[in-house]
Amino acid sequence: MARLGKQLVGLHLLKSTELTTPISKFHGDGDDEVKYSVYDDKESRILVNESQYFSEVPEDVWGYYIGGYQVLYEWLKHRGNTKLSLEDIKQFCKIIGVIKKTIEVQNQIDMIYPNIEKETIDYVENSQNTSLDKFKE
Repeated sequence: MARLGKQLVGLHLLKSTELTTPISKFHGDGDDEVKYSVYDDKESRILVNESQYFSEVPEDVWGYYIGGYQVLYEWLKHRGNTKLSLEDIKQFCKIIGVIKKTIEVQNQIDMIYPNIEKETIDYVENSQNTSLDKFKE
């Protein structure tokens, strides 16, 4: 669990070497302006205007929420009617990678956690029984 937690920290601080090669790219000719953000599930891409889009965006990454916010949608929404800089495009592609890797790590945690929880409960129950035995005659 500690290793997976460390991996998540690196991802969320955008410092992980896993983010070196982006999984998504920005395509199309145009003015780089965000006019809308529409997910095309058939092509696994996010359209930002009539001619430009981010490719290779898995549906679960597009639909990823933190709290009540759909991360990718909100990021683009806050940049509505503005031109994306090269740094914006790089950052958004990196965020797509972060979310994809985060989902993978969360799935690993979900697989490991039930065993850790069971071991912890068993340990606590055994510790309590041992402690109580000291007071019995």
